[in-house]
Amino acid sequence: MVRRSKEDALATRNALLDAAERVFQAQGVAGTSLNDIALAAGTSRGAIYWHFKDKADLFNAMLDRVTLPLQTAAAELEGAHDPDPLPALRQALRYALHQTVTDPQTRRVFEVATLKVEYVDSLCAVRERHLRNRNGWLDRIRLLLLKSAAARGVRLGIPAATAAQGLQALVDGLIQNWLLDPQAFDLEACGTRAVDVYLKGLGLA
Repeated sequence: MVRRSKEDALATRNALLDAAERVFQAQGVAGTSLNDIALAAGTSRGAIYWHFKDKADLFNAMLDRVTLPLQTAAAELEGAHDPDPLPALRQALRYALHQTVTDPQTRRVFEVATLKVEYVDSLCAVRERHLRNRNGWLDRIRLLLLKSAAARGVRLGIPAATAAQGLQALVDGLIQNWLLDPQAFDLEACGTRAVDVYLKGLGLA
């Protein structure tokens, strides 16, 4: 009986998170109440407070279920110990683009986290989480670009920190623009070409 109760509780929690993804995407985070999510999940508002402290806690739990594209790229690079990490970086970024195109949940949560959220009130903590992830990503890419330049015996055309910021903005911006109109262009193909041109411009042919 205890095991069944735990299974029921987990099922309710997942139903609430599934509903949150859908309703946040349709209405935006600020325009969605906890009651909206409870109704969409077919449960009560009390069930939300059993599992989550507030909307920000629920939002963070929703993010925890999905590895977003640039986080995926960072994870792919964890084991990159080659003298020249550029091929691994390029492959990791391509996989991040591929994940965005092929995984509906990743796409949905990324859209909510970037296009449907306002960082106000209790969601300020979510903004801090995004900044930590972004800054960690930028530092890792900066080091990889420097390592690749050293392995190839070249000097980057711009400071490594600036190069990392530009690469992050390129990939993140491509994904956000594609989400606005997925029929407008082939994200994986165009993104891969854009990354290659950018890296070549840095001197990393």
